[in-house]
Amino acid sequence: MPRMLTATMMFYLVALLAIGIWAQRRTASASDFHLAGRRMGPIVAALSASASSSSAWTLLGVSGAAYTWGLQAMWLVPAVISGFAINWIFIAPRLQPASHANNALTLVEFLGSGMPERSQRVLRMFGAGIILFCFTFYIASQFQAAGTAIEAAMPVSSTAAIISGAVIVVGYVFLGGFWAASVTDALQGLMMLFVALVLPAFALLAVGGPAGIHAGLAALDDPSLLAVVDQPDLPLAVVFVAGLFGIGLGYPGQPHVVNRFMALERPESIRFARAVALSWAAVIYVGMVVLGWSARVILPELADGESALLLLSAELLPAALGGIIAGGVLAAIMSTSDSQLLVAGSAVSHDLRRGNLSLLADRLVIVLIGVAAVVLALFSPATIFERVLFAWQGLGNAFGPLLIVLLAAGTVKPAFRLAAMITGFGLTVALSLTANAPGDAAERLIPFFIALAIAWAGRGAIR
Repeated sequence: MPRMLTATMMFYLVALLAIGIWAQRRTASASDFHLAGRRMGPIVAALSASASSSSAWTLLGVSGAAYTWGLQAMWLVPAVISGFAINWIFIAPRLQPASHANNALTLVEFLGSGMPERSQRVLRMFGAGIILFCFTFYIASQFQAAGTAIEAAMPVSSTAAIISGAVIVVGYVFLGGFWAASVTDALQGLMMLFVALVLPAFALLAVGGPAGIHAGLAALDDPSLLAVVDQPDLPLAVVFVAGLFGIGLGYPGQPHVVNRFMALERPESIRFARAVALSWAAVIYVGMVVLGWSARVILPELADGESALLLLSAELLPAALGGIIAGGVLAAIMSTSDSQLLVAGSAVSHDLRRGNLSLLADRLVIVLIGVAAVVLALFSPATIFERVLFAWQGLGNAFGPLLIVLLAAGTVKPAFRLAAMITGFGLTVALSLTANAPGDAAERLIPFFIALAIAWAGRGAIR
């Protein structure tokens, strides 16, 4: 397995380099570097947007949640797919033409467009700060996932795995800017699809199908594993499910996802891209939940449910196929952080000031964020599921409500834009420090709807 994993990784890294060199030739302007010159096709846009919103959280986090929670993890599937639907049905058809019309290169720039210069500078400063803060946690989760994957598949320490994975990602991320990040993430999406089709199928056969999963979970003598919602009463059950659907509400506020809509060349391609993205999401999330359940039956004593995917791959598959899947998972984890690093670099080089800083400054930002993420991954233990969802909700509640109202109403007054952004983010951070409600409903839903109300109250012409 280690030999096959190494070979798979080497092949993938060579492919990354080739993509970077190819993309570098297509990058001749700031628009090319930050947004692929707005010439992206539907397949790359759909796959890259889907993969960059998923990766480690989906492959390891969702399967780990299903392993730990049991049947109630089924609610993750509609909760997440609802976010894909919001983005592709409401956001994409409106954001694509609107961002082309005002020439915005980043989500934060779009959110500030049409405001007076001073107000716009303040909003972009706060927006860039939120992105840098949240993406440090988000990228840390990717580096942590790389450590989990390598440690499970090879005889190396997680510390060495985290550092080496970070060095590789930071090293290639700016070879080709947005083109490289998007094409790499599209490749990642295909690799994730392969994993979600092959490994759950083998696992389902091993446990004897859906009936075998139910019987196997029942045999573990833990009633919570068979509960559709493991809460003491109906109101708390509703809160738990609503909290999970709050994950879906975070999708419109993810800068590294919605910038693919801004990069799409033609609005006519959105219909096809939507079909690709929603189909991909259905296969991936159903597959990971089924995989987590199957792993709980086959390997019931795991200390860390998020290692289930790699360990089950080694348990069920031939060495060659298992090595390909392990390498694919690891490559997917590593390549996701490129989009996040690129957006973080753009936050400094484009959003914090009018015009762009030098490429050297961009690279310095990437290195600093990478170092901070490595430190966080090494010295601040947290599950991938928890760390990603904290950053996800911070971004989603800061930017999503304002973006929705801007696209629905046309404009929002400057003070209300800034208030919605700061309130959504600030409340998410504050509520994350309190006792968790079932499904983390408080930090996912309360900030979102308060920020949405503030933005809606401020709709109207700018004076």
